Amino acid sequence: MRDLTPPSDTHAAPAAQTDTVVMKFGGSSVADPDKIRHVARRLVEARERGARVVGTVSAMGHTTDTLLELAASVSPNPHPRELDMLLSTGERIACALVAMAIHDLGHEAVSFTGSQAGIITDPVHTKAKIREITPVRVLDALDRGKIVLVAGFQGFSRDTMDVTTLGRGGTDATAVALAAALGASCEIYSDVPGVFTADPRIVPDARKLPEISYEEMLEMAASGAKVLMLRAVELARGHSVPVHARSTFSDEEGTWVRDTAGMEQPIVSAVTHAEDEILFHLRGVPDRPGAAATIFDAVAAEHVNVDTILQNVVGNAAEVSFSVPEDDVRATRRALERAQETLGAFETEEISDLGKVSIVGAGMRSHPGVAARMFRTLADEGINIRLISTSPIKISCLISRAAVPAAVRALHAAFDLGATDTHRAGDSE
Repeated sequence: MRDLTPPSDTHAAPAAQTDTVVMKFGGSSVADPDKIRHVARRLVEARERGARVVGTVSAMGHTTDTLLELAASVSPNPHPRELDMLLSTGERIACALVAMAIHDLGHEAVSFTGSQAGIITDPVHTKAKIREITPVRVLDALDRGKIVLVAGFQGFSRDTMDVTTLGRGGTDATAVALAAALGASCEIYSDVPGVFTADPRIVPDARKLPEISYEEMLEMAASGAKVLMLRAVELARGHSVPVHARSTFSDEEGTWVRDTAGMEQPIVSAVTHAEDEILFHLRGVPDRPGAAATIFDAVAAEHVNVDTILQNVVGNAAEVSFSVPEDDVRATRRALERAQETLGAFETEEISDLGKVSIVGAGMRSHPGVAARMFRTLADEGINIRLISTSPIKISCLISRAAVPAAVRALHAAFDLGATDTHRAGDSE
């Protein structure tokens, strides 16, 4: 059994062993039968090189979105337990199909659900966190020379004896957790060849990064980068699992996410963005000790991920603003209704036309003037900043959603992150 809670400093995760590899494939990688057969070939190739192979796959294409739409067409507020029962089927389908394709290539394969693979979670439906993995059946199948397929995005709660799901991008967390439990290396395959200095769809000269630190990748994932799930990066850092993010459809080197402590860090490594931020602005909140705690206790109880928070006092009352992802809006409304039962009525406004642009870089700690350059760049583009949040290696600004692409391009140019000849040469080393 492997406990997946973060290890203490004196109990580090075991060193990765090169004879076992966990290979995760996203939904676009298994979107149709031809792509499923291609993924099967990649898994077989790894097995023929002598590795013990575990594959974990997402649901095919837009299956999860289709299932969510189906649920919404039946019930305006689907029961979370039943929603998990429904959503977990997508990954099971994809796993079984990949296993069938592997058999046709002359290799033995077996597919497991999350619970069959021993993935134990807390009881929170639709956003469960992995507590531990007991990979008895996985290890047994590997010992018998089989390629193992594990359905991503899902697990099993011993508290309730129910199927749970891990939230959007949860197959990344499945893969990293399995790698930690098996002492394996971890490869995350998608339709992009790695982590870039910005979204290449917005910035054509965005540069692929050969490697990036866990710390920077955590900030990038939290700020909107879609390459890796935030919780997967947290697991990787906590258990010292190097992650290789690369393309399903090419053999080129991707981006290594690993501990790069001690190396000279760039001031800014990347510009990230998100276009699904909703700002809640609360007016008339009682200006007394514990008011903010009451609000955010209620929000936390709904498992909402809060980002930027700002509080001002106006007269005898407080104004509180905070942003949440669009997917968490309904849960936030429930939380605020509950908070008003304790604090009394206050005015709530939802602002839905905002986006977030961020710069991330480990070198920001030791270089003054980065924030000033970011704010000046946005000002020169005529972009107004609504809210600002910072960490030692990240600065984020909430701005008009329509201005996000222009802001990303301007910041990418201002911090000289483009694919110059020098940069390209560094990538090819």
